[in-house]
Amino acid sequence: MAIAVLHSRALTGMSAPEVIVEAHLANGLPSFTIVGLPEAEVKEARDRVRAAIQNSRFEFPVSRITVNLAPADLPKESGRYDLAIAIGILAASGQIPIASLRDYEFAGELALTGELRPIRGALAMTLGAVSSGRAFILPTASAAEAALVERAVVYPAQSLLAVCAHLTRTTLLTQQPYLTTATRAHYADFSEVKGQAGVKRALEIAAAGGHSVLMSGPPGTGKSMLASRFAGILPDMSETEAIESAALLSLNGGFRIANWRQRPLRSPHHTASAVALVGGGSNPRPGEISLAHHGVLFLDELPEFPRTVLDVLREPLESGTITISRATRQVDFPARFQLIAAMNPCPCGYLGHISGKCRCTPDQIARYRGRLSGPLLDRIDIQIEVPSLHQDELLSAATGESSDVIQQRVSMARSLQLNRQGKPNALLASNEIDTYCAPDTAGMSLLKNAITRLNLSARAYHRILKVARTVADLNHETNISTQHIAETIQYRRLTQV
Repeated sequence: MAIAVLHSRALTGMSAPEVIVEAHLANGLPSFTIVGLPEAEVKEARDRVRAAIQNSRFEFPVSRITVNLAPADLPKESGRYDLAIAIGILAASGQIPIASLRDYEFAGELALTGELRPIRGALAMTLGAVSSGRAFILPTASAAEAALVERAVVYPAQSLLAVCAHLTRTTLLTQQPYLTTATRAHYADFSEVKGQAGVKRALEIAAAGGHSVLMSGPPGTGKSMLASRFAGILPDMSETEAIESAALLSLNGGFRIANWRQRPLRSPHHTASAVALVGGGSNPRPGEISLAHHGVLFLDELPEFPRTVLDVLREPLESGTITISRATRQVDFPARFQLIAAMNPCPCGYLGHISGKCRCTPDQIARYRGRLSGPLLDRIDIQIEVPSLHQDELLSAATGESSDVIQQRVSMARSLQLNRQGKPNALLASNEIDTYCAPDTAGMSLLKNAITRLNLSARAYHRILKVARTVADLNHETNISTQHIAETIQYRRLTQV
């Protein structure tokens, strides 16, 4: 009997290793076996494939069918192999030509009717297919995101029958066009937030340099409003950033073509587990910090998160990656996000409120703030108080600057950084800080006094210099002066309270 060989893709973290699908028909009692370390959903493909072939008016071979998914030591999960298995059986039984398979890769889950259902990870798989030089046949619902990859040849198909018609040259599939444009992201506008000029200034600095922010203030002062608008003042995404972000979202099936080139905003609830934040599972998938890659991770009510959950953020905040290790595999996910966190100053939330109605004891306040570890706070660049609004500000009309105006200044400052050092200020290494962030004599004197009086760590010292560099960039100044250092030190005072 005959054997057919064709190609598909697995998913392992961000990579999509090639999977060779071999379909062999032999004499003997009718059976259908799938080998090659398939998980439960892959084994269930036997019933889906049989029904799809029959309902597409093909003949299901009455033979001993063996399908091998190689390499055998790579776990195979999900229903993405259904299409490749069905095509392999039809080719091995002589119902479609085997020679036509060498130029394509296949992925798609089959309905019992033969229709193709969308799959997750189409973008990551297409990146692998491009390197192999083969075209990719995918379900129509997944083809648009796959076509975001430049030079990719993607053919969308509605059904198994349509794929077979293409392979037999009866009715050719139409290639999915490459998407070169992006819709303008719609974010709520900064001008809608009344007052809080100092906090808006701090967020502008954070956006310009890629710095993390912690806002502390009573309820109703606008912390969540400001955080939800932060993504709207970030610079536009580059092509590389957009592809990386979309590929990560695609791994969880959460990417939408309407969100192409829009920075993600992830806001997990404080009941989220450590695995939900960093990712995991027997087949590791990205968590919230990776899904926020090149975007914003907003953690509201920060002290309400379990301390063990928050402490898993310490390493990704420094390295920009997260490694998930399991007994049989280890995968790396990028996690270069901007952390925007918000918290109340005390358990009741009204410490420092103009009403003076806080009745929390010093011991209660200390225990509440003690939920945040020192090492985590030390990694947050900007820590600022969000004061309660005076009634005049509250009753007046919102007249602040729009997000577009702020974004223009942020983009100009970011361009200065990229031209000077090739990266945002927040990503500067220690040796680069000495080169690009050296203050003048008066500024260094002020910084030395701050280190002594505020007991700043070496990490805090470096972060002050990086934020001061961003302040100078926003002011279009080459040198870091006393003014820049003084403003930056104010953004570290919250740790000392």
